[in-house]
Amino acid sequence: MPSYNDLRPDTDFEDRDFARVFPHMTVAERMRCIEGLMRLKTGLNTKVPPRRTEANLLLASWNLKEFGHTTQRLPEAYFYIAEILAAFDLIAVQEVKSTLKDLDLVMRILGSDWRYMVNDITDGADGNSERSAYLYNTKRVELSGLAGEITLWDEITADSDLKQLKRAPYITGFRSGWKQFALVNLHLQPDRTASEARLRAEEVRLLLKALEAKRKGLWSDNLVLVGDMNLYRSVDQPVIDAFAAAGFVECGALDGMTTNASGSEAYDRMFFRQNDYFRFETDEEMREQGGVFDFFDHVYRDDDWPPYRAEMAADHTNPDKAARIPTDDAVARRYFRHPWRKNQISDHLPIWVELVIDDSGRFLSEKLSELAAPV
Repeated sequence: MPSYNDLRPDTDFEDRDFARVFPHMTVAERMRCIEGLMRLKTGLNTKVPPRRTEANLLLASWNLKEFGHTTQRLPEAYFYIAEILAAFDLIAVQEVKSTLKDLDLVMRILGSDWRYMVNDITDGADGNSERSAYLYNTKRVELSGLAGEITLWDEITADSDLKQLKRAPYITGFRSGWKQFALVNLHLQPDRTASEARLRAEEVRLLLKALEAKRKGLWSDNLVLVGDMNLYRSVDQPVIDAFAAAGFVECGALDGMTTNASGSEAYDRMFFRQNDYFRFETDEEMREQGGVFDFFDHVYRDDDWPPYRAEMAADHTNPDKAARIPTDDAVARRYFRHPWRKNQISDHLPIWVELVIDDSGRFLSEKLSELAAPV
């Protein structure tokens, strides 16, 4: 559970010096943050299933916009981000910038049960000074020891002009309950132009080719490709078909769901390699469990803009519009909805699935049947 020491009244600090991340939050800011957290908790409890010890795993992926780069985030935004992350067990994060400032702030709020693993940035313009990261609850998940950058080699790229992926993905192994699995955290190039769509298709083709060559050397066939893949409905069906042809499936609960805050595209995806003992949890009607969590239903809601006028005026890069925000409701409302509130949290929504991590009963039953069968 995240730490809320910053949100205590001043009288709580008279007898004890609680550790704080943002010691200068005003009373009004603390009250506003608490009210937002309470709404957020209600939403998460409604949308995300509870943890069940050694039975399920809540796996998520989230692109946190310019995490470590933007200077607009208010202290309350870090609490909202931490609250959302804490609802899951393992989160693949994209767009962590070269500085780890924001990540370190969120980790302080998440508390001592949480760890992260982060890769280095890919040098040059293609890397965009970005990293990928995994955040995980150590009470639920542990690293397996497998971690490494996926690079292409001559045999793989012999039939291609592309020699390396623009943003080198990392494969990382984890253990949870009865399950071992590996994640590949992807952040593919954006843009719906034909040239960028061809690039994404070629990157995925070569990546799948490399993974198939390496798969037999892995200690587990349970493989998940996850991240902000920037797949556009209008041009990227060949990429989705390539994943399917390679034996990867998506959770049924995420089928057709948009994942950007504007509600127009399904950029963020998870593809799982099919395996009898690596499967999604289902409900009573056998529907696979997963979803997209829209935090703007609970914090920074459409009509929540008035208290943020001063902060928005200070942040706006256009001096004329900045001067109008304190008195012009239309300008303030428009800027709040785009891009200000997206810069507070993200322009992407987190996606999640619930995985079964204890198939021991099913496994034992099957082996008993096999042993009892006539030879």
